[in-house]
Amino acid sequence: MITMIFRKFPAALAAMFALTISSAAVLAQAPATGKTQPAATVRKTVPAHAVTQTKQSQAAMTPDKAFKMLKAGNDRFAHGRMLKRNLLHQVHQTAEGQYPFATVVSCLDSRSSSELIFDQGIGDIFNARVAGNIVNDDIIGSLEFASKVVGAKVIAVIGHSSCGAIKGAIDDVKLGNLTGLLDKIKPSVAEAGDVPGEHSSKNHDLVDKVSELNVHRVMREITEKSPLLKEMLDKGEIKLVGGMYDLHTGKVTFYQQ
Repeated sequence: MITMIFRKFPAALAAMFALTISSAAVLAQAPATGKTQPAATVRKTVPAHAVTQTKQSQAAMTPDKAFKMLKAGNDRFAHGRMLKRNLLHQVHQTAEGQYPFATVVSCLDSRSSSELIFDQGIGDIFNARVAGNIVNDDIIGSLEFASKVVGAKVIAVIGHSSCGAIKGAIDDVKLGNLTGLLDKIKPSVAEAGDVPGEHSSKNHDLVDKVSELNVHRVMREITEKSPLLKEMLDKGEIKLVGGMYDLHTGKVTFYQQ
């Protein structure tokens, strides 16, 4: 009879047998105290599920809370504890409307996708990506739309280590329309003229300094070129922050406000 059951349900019985052996092994390793080990010692941590942003959650969001959510998301990413999410389900949930809590201005670099490094899903954040994380009238107009029209609560300007656009600006690269883009970074290159060492992209300290100065310059441009965003900042309706993403660690370091 047992043989017939095993032949009919081999996979299920094999799994039960493996579980029995595993449980016995755990109990065998327990200290000789006469007590079994708590079940929690053999359980695996299950990733928490992400929540799709809604009109209600966005309305309850503050700029400070939005900033904390960005930082928490990057911390999860950098430590390999990303939230579990069903992206296709989020596609259906956001089909009729979007309620992002943040806007990220970041580089085109394929290794620095904002949705990934901040552990966010569909409908969570806006992302304006361009080489060197620079801004122009079109991007600033997009930021105005994201903040004033849609209701995002924080704007984050994020550079990254070893940025090719930064290196190109330092080395005075000339290449088609890229030349004009790199010109927008040149003021930060000039500002970093006192960095010791060779004035080329081989000088890592220089690249890091120009990258940082470029983030601060872009933040200033946003407030200088957009009276609308400046007014929202002054009223505390939105927050403007800057930071640097490390390609080696996956960590974003935000600058002191």
